[in-house]
Amino acid sequence: MSALSRRGFLGLAGATGLAVAGCGALDLDTPPGQTGEQLASAVPLPRSFQVPLPVPPVARVVGTRDGADLVELTQRRGTAELLPGVRTTVWGYDGVFPGPTVEARRGRPLVVRHRNELPVPTVVHLHGGHTSPEHDGWPLDLVVPVGDTTGWTPHHGTGSLAAGVREHRYPHDQRAATLWYHDHRMDFTGPAVYRGLAGFHLVRDDVEDSLPLPRGDRELPLLICDRAFDADGELAYPARDPALRHEPGVADEWMEGVLGDVVLVNGAAWPVHEVDAARYRLRLLNAANARRFQLALRVEGGGALPLTQIGSDLGLLAAPLEHRSLTLAPAERFDVLVDFSAVPVGTEVTMVNELGEGRTGEVMRFRVVRRAADDSRVPDRLAEVETLVPGRVRREFVFERGSVGGHAGWTVNGLPFDPDASQADVPLGETETWRFRTDVHHPVHVHLDGFQVLRRGPGGPGPYDAGWKDTVDVRPREVVEVAVRFTGHRGRYVVHCHNLEHEDMAMMATIRTV
Repeated sequence: MSALSRRGFLGLAGATGLAVAGCGALDLDTPPGQTGEQLASAVPLPRSFQVPLPVPPVARVVGTRDGADLVELTQRRGTAELLPGVRTTVWGYDGVFPGPTVEARRGRPLVVRHRNELPVPTVVHLHGGHTSPEHDGWPLDLVVPVGDTTGWTPHHGTGSLAAGVREHRYPHDQRAATLWYHDHRMDFTGPAVYRGLAGFHLVRDDVEDSLPLPRGDRELPLLICDRAFDADGELAYPARDPALRHEPGVADEWMEGVLGDVVLVNGAAWPVHEVDAARYRLRLLNAANARRFQLALRVEGGGALPLTQIGSDLGLLAAPLEHRSLTLAPAERFDVLVDFSAVPVGTEVTMVNELGEGRTGEVMRFRVVRRAADDSRVPDRLAEVETLVPGRVRREFVFERGSVGGHAGWTVNGLPFDPDASQADVPLGETETWRFRTDVHHPVHVHLDGFQVLRRGPGGPGPYDAGWKDTVDVRPREVVEVAVRFTGHRGRYVVHCHNLEHEDMAMMATIRTV
């Protein structure tokens, strides 16, 4: 790593049991379809489909702040039963994993006040948010622990310090969509998210409300990720020695990405959920550090239920698309409808991961337990989706492994992350064509505004590329072109790989909107 990214902060990512020692055998083979190395749990793993699916609590509005609703969240240690009968330490928003779901409406501003009671600095990023730069979650804008302001210094003055509390203002001048929030601290995003700093942020609007979509208990946010556990049931992560306080949060030998052997949905290992014989809306989020999922619904006794996609990362599609399966890279979201009335009451439907091996091939199960009235339907048309008119290729971003400061690392255009040097100054309001190139799998995420996928290699967009995206799964040695247009906010943002170990090992580029 460069001196810049290695010395950016003083850190304690391994201070609460994140070290790899004692976490069990390590399988260093990369599973098919993944960029990452498998970490094996040392604790006995439970049987699948025995515990009910948790639904994250909804964050409560506690007042107003400068004309906006106010939500308060505290980042702190908590304990959770991620494995049945086992108490595991998590770092969570309000001490829970996933964090409380933030509910918002288009055009109604919201202030989220974050208080940090963890032993390390944090940064909060609203992933998919159309947000001014000072509220976006710049990787060096630290919220230092409450009562501890010593020793935490952003490198070269390129970030800011907030003493214990920081307020983020979100205008919500964007379409209804499934967003999420998570830690984004430079060099330490991987261990922080792995320990639990992630949650949903749902934006709703009148267009979505006018559609006959499933609502209430038939709308399920599903945060899917993988984790591994040590012999004591604590989360195992291959962190460096915590005494090396200038080092990134992941050990060099795990720079390809960390893959766990336990699949969690909303913080429960391989859960089960009882459903009516009716249509459901599933908001799917891949919150894994590095694992890709290919999700399908297999019916007991044979066959499968289709997944009808109605939305992508940044909101509704123009029209629904039907899939047999969906491939989600880290940070991607898919909004889908599933009709459980297509099978008899008493049927079990299993969500599987077709990119998984062994237990990682299982995700969760639905049990169809009762007949019920259902007034929802799948509309022929969903929303107006503006089509960006692409120009010539203006910029290319090459995501590849390289030598970074004499060490192995990950680079964008051959360079490690430098907060002081912009790789692209992009005029507001202009549509540009960007080209992403890769060596291995890299899910590429763009802050501030979304984009539309134009082509993969010599062909057009892939089957999962429809609609407005903010993260695109770029496969090994692939070229993907997108049309992007930034609006509303001038300032400094980032483009980066959302394999979190790649991001922590410098695969991030500064851009400026001008």
